[in-house]
Amino acid sequence: MTQDKRHTGDEAAPSPEELRGRVEATREELGETVEALAAKTDVKTRAHEKTTAVKQQVAEKTGHVRTQLRDKATHAAHAVQDRTPAPIRTKAAAATEQVRDKAVHAGELAREKAPEPMREKADQGLRMARANRRPLFAAAGALIALLLVRRARRRR
Repeated sequence: MTQDKRHTGDEAAPSPEELRGRVEATREELGETVEALAAKTDVKTRAHEKTTAVKQQVAEKTGHVRTQLRDKATHAAHAVQDRTPAPIRTKAAAATEQVRDKAVHAGELAREKAPEPMREKADQGLRMARANRRPLFAAAGALIALLLVRRARRRR
């Protein structure tokens, strides 16, 4: 901050304004140093920043994994569907339609008797299912086809 110099007498003594300037510069340096030290010791703020960063990383990773799982489920459903004989696919489609109809009917009954908060949650789930309709149908179709194939093999 300040340097220790021996006064030789050849140098002119600093003016009061120059001394005030030096003092002001030293104060600014000290203020910045104190602020930096205070920021390092503010554990609560640093922990909050770290938590926010970790939450963001988790959200990104979750989205990536969700996309991968959706793609894999769709691929598996197509693979099962391609390997399944036509009569079994027809039966699976009919069974899917029956299950769908019964689920709709059961859903209507449950909706009529459910309290309002449960209806709101059910609506939210319904919106999510509609947004992901293809992967859900593909997975359901694949599961039904797989069950029918296993059932047919047991009968032989």
